[in-house]
Amino acid sequence: MGHVLDILCLDLEGVLVPEVWQAVARETQLPELLKTTRDIPVYEDLMDYRLDILHKQGITLTDIQNEIAKLKPLDGAKDFLDWASERFQVAIISDTFYEFAGPLMVQLGDPFLLCHKLVVENDRVVGYKLRQTDPKRHSVKAFKSLDLKVIAAGDSFNDVSMLEEADHGIFFQAPENVRAQFPQYPLAEDYAQLQALIEEAVG
Repeated sequence: MGHVLDILCLDLEGVLVPEVWQAVARETQLPELLKTTRDIPVYEDLMDYRLDILHKQGITLTDIQNEIAKLKPLDGAKDFLDWASERFQVAIISDTFYEFAGPLMVQLGDPFLLCHKLVVENDRVVGYKLRQTDPKRHSVKAFKSLDLKVIAAGDSFNDVSMLEEADHGIFFQAPENVRAQFPQYPLAEDYAQLQALIEEAVG
């Protein structure tokens, strides 16, 4: 263990694994499900939109889990996470759900994950329970209250609160519209650059 007083907080989708909802959209041939927080920045609005589509189309939790089980982490993600875990405490802070993330987390070596829970009735997703409001910011605040130096990396609008609260925030492969709105954060286009920016932040 290297810098024991440092913790690295990472978003999951778009940073370590593909966007789950986009994979489901492709398999179900429902382009409406392609929208992410890059398109609808308020997470609750996005989830309400998604659940309405699932309800109208009769898509079950099992249907979704079957598609997620086919996904693999992004190329290089596991090696990057192994590198990070040797040097820092690592926390995955995501707006996904435990019911979705399980198969992907196994492939990543089961790192510590903080996310949300679905409300399921008869295999239908009828709602969701957010861990707390603004969970990414509050997670970083909690780690800082434990006297941990926090480095955070994410790719989208819903990661900005985490980047703002961290001692060092980094964008990973963020799209142009996100980068343009928050130019203060350095950008990593691949894992090698992300690794270099993290090392620079540690100093």
